[in-house]
Amino acid sequence: MAEKKITLNMITCRTIQQGVGMEAGKTSQKYFDACTVMHMHPDDMKRLGLWKNTNVKVTSSVGSVIVKAVETREDLVPGLAHIPMGPWANRIVPAYTFSTGEPCFKGFPVDVEIAANERIMGAIEVLQDACGLIRK
Repeated sequence: MAEKKITLNMITCRTIQQGVGMEAGKTSQKYFDACTVMHMHPDDMKRLGLWKNTNVKVTSSVGSVIVKAVETREDLVPGLAHIPMGPWANRIVPAYTFSTGEPCFKGFPVDVEIAANERIMGAIEVLQDACGLIRK
């Protein structure tokens, strides 16, 4: 039986696809497609009862975001997930810097649950939401 929510260890970093999208612009469809995905191990998708390319809600200690779950093309082990750096990942990255001056973009826990009927916000909407300019 699938679990309703699973906890994974999140990492964020730049991807080649994201770089290609940046060339088209951060409000382009290419950038959106490259950055609004969460790469997951097939075992974790199975634990959640999740089909490929289904929207998920990813929640950390500081916020949540809706992205599309995809089966990883990288060497992620079960329990580890990846969202490319950008406005969507930034909604869940904790601000704590461990005295380095930069947030910890790797190795923080997130809860993941299926959100098939929820919409992924565009880049501008995500930034407006982060600034409190969108009323819910």
